[in-house]
Amino acid sequence: MHIRQGLLAASAIAALALAGCSSNSGEETAPTSASSTAETSASATAQACLPVPGDTIVVLADDKLLQNSDNLIPAINAATYDAQPAVVEALNVVSGALDTDTLVALNKAVDIDRETSEDVAAQFIADNSLTAPETGTGSLVVGTANFSENITVGEIYATILTDAGFDVEVRSIGSRETYMPALTSGEVDIVPEYAATAAEFLNKQENGADAETVATGDIAVTSAALMTLGEATGLMFGEASAAQDQNAFAVTTAFAEQYGVSTLSELAEVCGAISLGGPPECPERPYCQPGLEETYGLEFNDFQSLDAGGPLTKTAIQEGQVALGLVFSSDGGLA
Repeated sequence: MHIRQGLLAASAIAALALAGCSSNSGEETAPTSASSTAETSASATAQACLPVPGDTIVVLADDKLLQNSDNLIPAINAATYDAQPAVVEALNVVSGALDTDTLVALNKAVDIDRETSEDVAAQFIADNSLTAPETGTGSLVVGTANFSENITVGEIYATILTDAGFDVEVRSIGSRETYMPALTSGEVDIVPEYAATAAEFLNKQENGADAETVATGDIAVTSAALMTLGEATGLMFGEASAAQDQNAFAVTTAFAEQYGVSTLSELAEVCGAISLGGPPECPERPYCQPGLEETYGLEFNDFQSLDAGGPLTKTAIQEGQVALGLVFSSDGGLA
């Protein structure tokens, strides 16, 4: 789910290690357990990982699946899904060609290089030699949310559906609260969706605002929950892609190389307390600082309140003001 998150000074952990080893004079020392020995060993190998400035930033893999799986997935009106098998087959071809690195490149082309979503979509289809396995007839409306990534993916859907024989219109609709009813009613036939966020939207719609969360970091589990909820509301879904637009945590490429880390687990193993930057609400949000502490055992000695994956956070990472910052996994600036 999209939770956008704030100078952390690095500090040495030697004093903490010494404090943990102190004992009163003349008292016997209790035997050391295997688990405490392991913890002491891990603590001894941790180092003070100071921020490392650099021009490029890289996302550390969320290898313990802290974030819910917001993979791109085609949402389809149930009547269209049942009547037009060619629609589903074509959209599944697109899902098979999309991963997060590809999505980053698409976003860079539109948001940074200022190409049009329509041109980028056509180039993507051509570069990947994507063709629809079946043909169909009739008119379709592809609806999109009102931000560039979603519009670009909508144009990709429209391009391959046009190649499959359909007459396709792309219509920018707006927020999920607006396009979901349009999709259910048949005003639009297809919308590019995000699995975890869509699942929780339908979950709360069907089961109330306090419904237990059904989305997880496992896309298979999230997709299954989404399919079940969709069937109850007149929606169907194609195959989820590997492309994710969700919270992520990044360091400079120079930091990753200097400390030899590529995952959040490795960061926790290698580094002692480090600095974190993100949105003001990060210290209270379960998918931000508390999640990093509880899921990975990361420790933070400072938090800088910045923005939600925006230029303030990215600049703070690049300039070495913070070691780790919250970004969005599909940000074109990561290309």
